[in-house]
Parts: sequence; C-alpha cells; structure tokens
Amino acid sequence: MMDRRDYRRLDVWHKAMELVEAIYSLTRKLPAEERFGLTSQLQRAAVSIPANIAEGYGRTHRGDYLHHLSMARGSLMELETLLIVAVKVKLLTRDTVKPTWKQCQQTSRMLTQLIRALKTNEKSTTNES
Repeated sequence: MMDRRDYRRLDVWHKAMELVEAIYSLTRKLPAEERFGLTSQLQRAAVSIPANIAEGYGRTHRGDYLHHLSMARGSLMELETLLIVAVKVKLLTRDTVKPTWKQCQQTSRMLTQLIRALKTNEKSTTNES
C-alpha cells in the first residue's frame, strides 16, 4: 500500500503548488472589484490542481487516481482560459501573465506524463494477468 504522504514527493504536485503561489501573486494585481469574480475563479482553479493530485493519490484504485489527475488537468485548462480572459479584457497584460502561462504549460506536460505512465503501467499489469 502507498504511503498517503507520498504525494508530496511528486514533482508534479510541487510544480502545481508553485503555480498556486504564482496565481495568488498575479491576482494581487487585479482590481479590488474582481475579488469575487476573476480573482476568486483563478485562485479556485489553481488550488484545485494540486488538491486533485493529492486526493487522487490517496484513493485506493488506480482508476480513481487517473480520474482525479484528469480533473486536475481540467482545472489547469480552466486556469489557462481564465488567464486568457484576464488579458483579453485588459485586467492583466500579456507580459505579466506570460511567466505564469509557462508554469501552466510545464505543469500540463508533467500531468500528461504521469497520466500516460499510469495508463501504460495499468495496461502492462492487465496483460500480465
């Protein structure tokens, strides 16, 4: 059985936590009237990414883990969309968002690799039965 704390050793979880910090820093630049709008949505989407990685890791079945990793990817796509919205409505500049966007891309690649590895491992385990 996996140690429930091991999710904290995952590079993708650390990268997602760094992304949360970047989003909180970025949202401080948004106008106060966006506190219950875009600010809140950006923060919730960002926090959802490492939270789903951790929750999935804590599940007993690999399928549940994959499901939560998929939800983390969905939250990441939501986050990217919200960043685009912030730039399009001129609440943030493209240059301000660019470093955080790069962090999103890195996190996305890492999540995709983890999902692919788990699916490959799942197939090889099934074939051995």
